[in-house]
Amino acid sequence: MPVTADAELRFAINLGNAVLAKTLPDGAPGGITVELAQRLAAALGGTARFVTYPAAGKVVDDAQNSRWDIAFLAVDPQRETVLRFTQPYIQIQGTLLVKAESAWQSVEQMDKPGVTINVGKGAAYDLHLTRQLQHATLNRLDSSQAAIDAFLKGEGDMAAGIRQPLERAAREQAGYRVLPDNFGTINQAICVPRQHGSRYEEIAALLTQWQADGSIQRIIDRHLADA
Repeated sequence: MPVTADAELRFAINLGNAVLAKTLPDGAPGGITVELAQRLAAALGGTARFVTYPAAGKVVDDAQNSRWDIAFLAVDPQRETVLRFTQPYIQIQGTLLVKAESAWQSVEQMDKPGVTINVGKGAAYDLHLTRQLQHATLNRLDSSQAAIDAFLKGEGDMAAGIRQPLERAAREQAGYRVLPDNFGTINQAICVPRQHGSRYEEIAALLTQWQADGSIQRIIDRHLADA
């Protein structure tokens, strides 16, 4: 149901996903999810307030603490116990950053005894790799960027994450490269806490409408072109 005119809607923005959100020079959040939040708030008859987080794990934790109303997160079975997700609005590739001189050529080679993989704690690919890996060890850092930074400083054998930030790190730091294939495709969706899901149906319907008319894809394409 629509919110009362000028009511405040609290949107959780995960700044740990550099493809979808970032901090602007003035300190405010920007990016794909921020624009989607502003559009959703207008369509629901309210105003957007942003609650920013450095990583996804804390967003999920706060879903049960009534600290936000709507969020943008990767769909994961473990999260669905506390969150209700819409259909995906974008798919993101999960891959690996490795040293340029290393023998790694494919993500299929990573699951070996003695291999340490840096990940952002609670990120979608952390949850995914936790279920999939049998032999390699996950080194969980505070955020996705912290996982990359630790690897660049010599910690771990590789860093797992979203392709675009990993490729940016490889461009900016000599001696690193990103593997050509992916260990998973991560579906990103809009979500609400299950105990406060009264707006879910309207949010899902708006997303369906915007996907059909192409406006969601235009927002995504514009931001990715500027990245």
